[in-house]
Amino acid sequence: MERVPHDPCLLSLVVPFYNEAESLPELLPRLIAVAEQIAGQAYEIWLIDDGSTDGSFQVVRRFAQENPRVHGIRFRRNYGKSAALAVGFAEAQGRYVVTLDADLQDEPEEIPRLLAKLEEGYDLVSGWKRHRQDPLSKTLPSRLFNAVVSLVSGLRLHDFNCGLKAYRSEVVKTLQIYGEMHRYIPALAHWEGFRVTELPVRHHPRKYGRSKFGASRFVKGFLDLLTFIFTTRFLRRPLHLFGTLGIVFVVAGLLVDAYLVVEWWLGRTALSNRPLLFFGLGLIIVGVQLVSLGLLGELVVKGSLAHGNYNIVERL
Repeated sequence: MERVPHDPCLLSLVVPFYNEAESLPELLPRLIAVAEQIAGQAYEIWLIDDGSTDGSFQVVRRFAQENPRVHGIRFRRNYGKSAALAVGFAEAQGRYVVTLDADLQDEPEEIPRLLAKLEEGYDLVSGWKRHRQDPLSKTLPSRLFNAVVSLVSGLRLHDFNCGLKAYRSEVVKTLQIYGEMHRYIPALAHWEGFRVTELPVRHHPRKYGRSKFGASRFVKGFLDLLTFIFTTRFLRRPLHLFGTLGIVFVVAGLLVDAYLVVEWWLGRTALSNRPLLFFGLGLIIVGVQLVSLGLLGELVVKGSLAHGNYNIVERL
């Protein structure tokens, strides 16, 4: 990575963490050394404390007092990794932005390789923990998750949720991250038209503390997958989703009631005592409501996009 000494801020490092008081004193000197090797003094480090209860922010405060390029933000409570990243992205001023978890499982020394990959013309480079040092309770769900997201997004990556990523600044200023959507950052960037790739990185077992991964996070992640599908495929044209569902319901209802009308016309049954009649009418009513919901969604989207909310890459 070529050093640019006159750049006011070449590199921003964003590190979200939660209860990492033991790992931070070991991580930060390595992180600072790598940043100075890459950018000289043209770097900044943003440490986002997601409501830690173990005194982690005391470590951040000590390093910030010793180095004016180290900054810390502390949440009053735990909001989640997406919130921490969103705040870090908003504060980052560097031409390049790198995210890294604070648990020492990824090496700060890998950062120059990711930045060098950006120089090949990519906008986002995601780490790939090819030889992941985690138990099967984490690796198996992760493989399933990555396979599903690859299929849905059309972006073929092995490790969407690796904490070690490098971005051009325009990527982090474009993406909107909330909920558990940090898991889908590469897919969201791909959908916005950015060039995304991955790079194998070394991975180590957790050295301190315990993993914050749990079954609830896995379930929430897949629920947010539905959000990702809806926002990327139907956000600008909600009628395509609700209208299609509505038409299916209406047609199904008409077919059910048409069958009953034919049965009644042939004298085989009376309509008054057939619950299937009301089922068909219910399908038609629900279908009309879905189409109406889609039309209302179109009006909302039209208003929100009236000023052209588009990601423009170049203007001449």
